[in-house]
Amino acid sequence: MNRRKFLQTSGLSLGAWPLASLLPAGARAQPLQSAAQPSSFPKGFLWGSATASYQVEGAAHQSGRGPSVWDTFSHTPGKTFNGDTGDVADDFYHLFPNDIKLMKGLGLTTCRFSVAWTRIFPGGVGQPNQQGIDFYSRLVDALLAAGIQPYCTLYHWDLPQALQDRGGWENRDTAKAFAEYAGFTAGALSDRVKHFMTMNEIRSFVELGYEQGIHAPGLRLDSQRVAQLNHYAVLAHGMSVQAIRAHGKPGTKVGIADNVQGTVPVVEVPKHIEAARRAMREQNASFLTVIEEGRYTDLYLKRLGANAPKFTAEEMQVIASPMDFVGLNIYQPTYIRADDSETGYAVIDPPSSFPHMYSPWLYVGPEVLYWAPKLVADIWKVKELYITENGASAADAIAPDGEVYDSDRVMYLRNYLTQLHRAIAEGVPVRGYFLWSLLDNFEWADGYSKRFGIVYVDFATQKRTPKLSATFYKKVIRDNLVK
Repeated sequence: MNRRKFLQTSGLSLGAWPLASLLPAGARAQPLQSAAQPSSFPKGFLWGSATASYQVEGAAHQSGRGPSVWDTFSHTPGKTFNGDTGDVADDFYHLFPNDIKLMKGLGLTTCRFSVAWTRIFPGGVGQPNQQGIDFYSRLVDALLAAGIQPYCTLYHWDLPQALQDRGGWENRDTAKAFAEYAGFTAGALSDRVKHFMTMNEIRSFVELGYEQGIHAPGLRLDSQRVAQLNHYAVLAHGMSVQAIRAHGKPGTKVGIADNVQGTVPVVEVPKHIEAARRAMREQNASFLTVIEEGRYTDLYLKRLGANAPKFTAEEMQVIASPMDFVGLNIYQPTYIRADDSETGYAVIDPPSSFPHMYSPWLYVGPEVLYWAPKLVADIWKVKELYITENGASAADAIAPDGEVYDSDRVMYLRNYLTQLHRAIAEGVPVRGYFLWSLLDNFEWADGYSKRFGIVYVDFATQKRTPKLSATFYKKVIRDNLVK
């Protein structure tokens, strides 16, 4: 019989037992206090938000901008939810001064934005477009005037369509073109921008765009072509690191924003922790591992066999060009257990009952924000890390009082940030956190059906409404702690 049933049948009320009657004789009741201790972040820790050009800018046909693969893909019937496109998106191209005011009001100290390659070189190569350069120069100046440090991503999936017409990332010349664009853009902005990320999530645009076909350019290539294309993408990263160093002003730092598979030991005991360490290298073999080590792992090449990419020793040296920092885009965990296989580990697929956010793929596992940076720092001795993306989709709606009560996103952020603090408290060198995202935006193939912002956007009117999560994040930034 449960307590409520007992009380009902005994004639007592739920409030009939005073706290004092449950204490030992002579003891006095104390006010209830939270067992959790405030988790303060280091002084100078950077709090920011992240976004991508095609997802927010709009102005798709203005100021000399050329078409990208996402313009083509989103205008192809059936490729995006409801036929949504990034033609207007958040109209950030015109409204960025007001959005920077929002950032400043929240207390953000940094902002990660991406440059649209086709605003700088409309056809991918050739003569630069001064109007595009001027736009990003104005954006950088406005951020700095608001006391917000700009962090620039040079490629966030919007490959110039003209280059895709010549083979895209399957064509090694695209890597050269990217390095030329990256070096030129860094030369134009690095007098004010001190941190550049070459690429965002190589895994995503390779696997989703060229293997599964659900993102631009919508191709389904065989495994050998995908492996070779992937090799040219990481080669483009290395070539662009060198180009940025050659053309950037003194003090310019170069890194990457990588969505590592965040391997997490299913239980924190030595055998599973060691398995998660092994898995970090192997699950990311053709991405961060080869970039950090300048070699593909033996197991990766064995797994691909005849489908392995062709490469030279010189290319591998370029891919491993030293970086100043690593950015990690982290959302959900990959749980790992030890086993007796050749790899020494197995991936545990989430059961159907596993909690997730509004996006079906976004499983909730806060401990990944502890383990991913910890393992990356330990394995590759990285001295400067940033969480370049972390956030959650939610079924946001305007309440009758005009507010948005996204308590699920608040829950997600509180728990993930608590785990990030755990990592930093143990000495993991994470210097800043970029929340995805400030604004609801064009969410790729999901169009406008999934909202990741802490500010609600009415896409018909462009009205911005800060959500409950914005209030939460503002308090975290103000106090420099999460609780």
